[in-house]
Amino acid sequence: MRSPALDPGARATAAQALSVSVATGAYGVSFGALAVAAGLTPAQALALSALMFTGGSQFALVGVVGAGGSGAAAAATAALLGVRNGLYGLQVAPLLGVRGARRLLAAHLTIDESTAVGTAQPTPVLRRLGFWLTGAGVLVLWCAATALGTVLGDALGDPRRFGLDAAAAAAFLALLWPRLRERAPAAVAVAAAVLATAAVPVLPPGLPVLAAVLAVPLVLALRVGRRDTPPGAPS
Repeated sequence: MRSPALDPGARATAAQALSVSVATGAYGVSFGALAVAAGLTPAQALALSALMFTGGSQFALVGVVGAGGSGAAAAATAALLGVRNGLYGLQVAPLLGVRGARRLLAAHLTIDESTAVGTAQPTPVLRRLGFWLTGAGVLVLWCAATALGTVLGDALGDPRRFGLDAAAAAAFLALLWPRLRERAPAAVAVAAAVLATAAVPVLPPGLPVLAAVLAVPLVLALRVGRRDTPPGAPS
């Protein structure tokens, strides 16, 4: 039997995990800089990255704090944006099949990136490998970049100058692109983009992404409706 470490599929999965981890982790520099600018200490910023470990919630929290909001308002906003991770958990729990203390670790590593890389793999073994490698990689690099941002934030200036804000999105697009060749995923992607764009002017930052989730039941309802429409009937 060939070792999984030597399997071409495992190498490809590891390469995906590494690329996504680097692209996402690098943007932690921005969080570290913004956290300190909002009044948090470097230790507090690093603790948020290590313990909260969900970028959208972290940026929301420091945004509220930086704008003079209360701790309760900041925590509520961050928690609302973190709801999506609970939804991811429903998807990856059967995939991982972990028990005991490992469930706590898996829950902590259940983020956008680990879910995307894990579910994109073709076999159960590679899905688990993609999840764990990506989750651990992003955690380590995100915390390291956060620490760097707290120290060098002022010297680096706006991280968007270096394209770090687009790096993670580009990595996600690379993962999703093969799936967009099929009709249903492509329809969901288009509907999600339309819903998120429409929600931007009316919802607080971060919530348009949650609104995009409505694309899934919308597309499913349309597909079911077409199946139920008799041939020749107006649709």
